[in-house]
Amino acid sequence: MQATKTVQATITDHVTFTPGDGAPIVIPKGPVEIEVATESATLSWTADNGAACVAALTLTQYKEYVRDKKITLAS
Repeated sequence: MQATKTVQATITDHVTFTPGDGAPIVIPKGPVEIEVATESATLSWTADNGAACVAALTLTQYKEYVRDKKITLAS
């Protein structure tokens, strides 16, 4: 079982995820909840139409977005 932690964050710049072999999809700016595990981070947010959305990023990709301040973690 992977240990996870949940963090609140805000997408502040251009962040994308790629589902399977598809084209990259933009995660909209705004609040997200992030489940950080050993090898991945799962982002959850609510779309403008009220739909629940989820995207998985590799841990490396997630850390790059945080480092580049495209994802801002809540204090």
